[in-house]
Amino acid sequence: MILVGLGANLPSAAGPPEATIAAALAALAEAGIVIGARSRLYRSAPEPRSDQPWFVNAVAVLETGLDPPALLALFHRIEARFGRRRAQPNEARPLDLDLLAYDDLVRAGPEGPILPHPQLHQRAFVLLPLREVAPDWRHPRLGRSVNELLAALPPGQTAEALGG
Repeated sequence: MILVGLGANLPSAAGPPEATIAAALAALAEAGIVIGARSRLYRSAPEPRSDQPWFVNAVAVLETGLDPPALLALFHRIEARFGRRRAQPNEARPLDLDLLAYDDLVRAGPEGPILPHPQLHQRAFVLLPLREVAPDWRHPRLGRSVNELLAALPPGQTAEALGG
């Protein structure tokens, strides 16, 4: 199971963050990626806390033959198409595509993306939508379920579902 986290807190050429996330999913599909499932949208405060606009987030299940480095490179090209510039860590952005997990792969070396995503288990805005699309998923390094990870979140970690 390949999981992508989508987030935005600035408008893009596609419109507000909600429209940008929908357009990013369409761009992934146009690139040959199969979107197997998609969560509702969630609203969350920026992490770490700052005066940035709040984020809109979602998680989707993907199917692709691309390996993790090639998939991450595709994510970066799509982000750039929507106006993402990487100047500073944790800055406001029109689109963020995070490779959360790639099957049960665990990687920490410099040869490609760290898998699973190193902050995945610490973020309500990832875990809540992830639970919608993959309720039985277990963190391949920690061996914990999504519900166990949610229960272990630090105080103040919340995300609110938008719409139904």
